[in-house]
Amino acid sequence: MSSQAKRQTNLSSGDQFSLKAILPPLLAIIVGMIMVILDSTVVNNAIPKLVEYFDTDLKTIQWTVTGYTLALSAVIPLAGWLTDRFGSKQIFLLTITLFTLGSVLCGIAQTPEQLIIFRVIQGLGGGMVSPIGMAMVFKLAPPERRGSIMGVLGIPMLMAPAFGPVLSGWLVDSVSWHWIFIINLPIGILAFILGMRFLPKAERHSVPHLDIIGMCLAPIAFAMLAYGVSEGGTSWTSTSTITGLTIGGIALIAFIIVELRQKQPLLELKVFKSSDFTRSIILTWIVQLALFGAMLLVPLYLQGVKGYTALETGWILMPQALCAGLGMPISGRLFDKIGARPLAFAGLTVVSVALFILSGVKVDTSLWVIIVSICLMGLGMGFSMMPLNTHVLNSAPRRLVSRVTPLTTAAQQVVVSFAVAGLTGYLTSQITSHAASAGEGANPLISVVAGYGDTFFLSACIAAAGVALSLILRKPKLKEEDKLAGGDSPDPAMMMGH
Repeated sequence: MSSQAKRQTNLSSGDQFSLKAILPPLLAIIVGMIMVILDSTVVNNAIPKLVEYFDTDLKTIQWTVTGYTLALSAVIPLAGWLTDRFGSKQIFLLTITLFTLGSVLCGIAQTPEQLIIFRVIQGLGGGMVSPIGMAMVFKLAPPERRGSIMGVLGIPMLMAPAFGPVLSGWLVDSVSWHWIFIINLPIGILAFILGMRFLPKAERHSVPHLDIIGMCLAPIAFAMLAYGVSEGGTSWTSTSTITGLTIGGIALIAFIIVELRQKQPLLELKVFKSSDFTRSIILTWIVQLALFGAMLLVPLYLQGVKGYTALETGWILMPQALCAGLGMPISGRLFDKIGARPLAFAGLTVVSVALFILSGVKVDTSLWVIIVSICLMGLGMGFSMMPLNTHVLNSAPRRLVSRVTPLTTAAQQVVVSFAVAGLTGYLTSQITSHAASAGEGANPLISVVAGYGDTFFLSACIAAAGVALSLILRKPKLKEEDKLAGGDSPDPAMMMGH
C-alpha cells in the first residue's frame, strides 16, 4: 500500500479524525452557503426603500422576492444530476459564480424590471448551493462524526437569517440599498477562492442520460406550487392562486409517476421506501411549518404592533440566533451518541412552550417576554433541526446522498412557502374576524393582537404534533456500506492539494 493510501485510510478512520483536518473545505462551503442564506432575508427589509427609489408599487417590487423564490425552486432538482455528471466541486463553484454575478447586476439595476430579472439570475445560482454544500459536508465527515460536523454547518444556516435584517437595516438606512447586493461580490470571490483551493476534487459518475421529462416537470411543479402558496397569502380563492396550485399539483403528480419509472431519476423518490427516511422527513416538514411561519410572525408583530423599526427588530431577534448557535454544536455531539429522537423531542418541546407563551401576547406584553420566547425558540431549533436533517441523510443509502439533498431542499422551499403564506392568510382572516366581533368603535390594535395570538397558538399546536411524532423516530443504524466506506471517504490531506 502506498504512503498516500495509508494516510487516506488513517484519516478516514474515526480515531484519527479531527475537525481541524476538514476545516478548510468546510469553511469554503460555509462561506458560500451563508452568502445565499443571508441574501434570502436582507431584501425583505429593503422593500419599502425599493418602492420609493424606483417610484413603483409594492406589488411590482414584491416580485423581486417571488421571482427569486421561484428560481430557487426551479433549479434545485437539477443539482443531483449535475453533480453526478460534472462533479460537486465544479458545480458548486459555478453556482457561486452565477449567484455573485446576479448580485452585482442587482446592485446596478436601473429599473424594477431589471431588478426582477437579475434576482431570477441570483436564484438560478443560489438554488443549488445549499443542497450541493450539504451533500459535500455529509460525505466529508465519517459516519460516527456526522452529527458533530453537520452541527457546525448548521450554525451559519440558522444565524444568517437573524443577522440579515440587522445588516439590511443598517445598509439601507446608513449607506444605500445597492449595497445589500454588492456586498456579495467580495464574499463570492472569497468563497470561490476557498473552494478552488480546499474543496476535494470531486468524483464524477456515469450518467447515461438526463431525465428530460423530469427536468421539464420538476421546475414547473415546484415553481408553480411556490407561486400558488405565495399568492395564497393574499387570497386562497384568487385566480392566480388556484391556477398556480392546480398546474403545480398536476405537474407534481406527473413528475412523481415519471420519476418512479426512471432508472436514472432527477430526484430519487425511491428513498421514501425507507420508513426511517419517511418518518424523519415528514417530521422535518412539520418543524419547518411551525418554525419558519413563526419566524415571520415575530418581526411583523414587533414592527406592526410594538412599533419598532426594522433595524431595532433585527437586534431584538439576534438572541434567537445566538441561542440557536449555542444549541447546534451541542446537539451535533449528542446526536453521535444518542441519535435524533431524544434531541427532536426535547427541542420541539421547548419550541412548543415558546409558541404557547407567544400565543398569549397582548398590546402591552413586555419586550422581555418576547425575547425569552424567541430565545427558547432558537434553542429548540438548535437542538432539533440539524439532528433531524442529519437523520434524514443517514436514512438514505450513501450512494444516493447527492440526490437526496436536492429532494429535501426542494421540498423545504415549498413547505416554507406554504408555512409563510398559510399562516399569513390565517393571521389576516383572524384579525378580520376579531374586528367584526368587536364592532365599530373598538380599538383596532386589540383585534390585530388577538389575531397574532391565534396564529401563534396554531403554530404551537403544529409544533406539539411534532413532539408526538418525534417518539416514532429510531436511533439511526450505521449501514454496512458506511462501515466499509473508508475507501470512499475523501482524504483530508489530499484536499489540501486542490
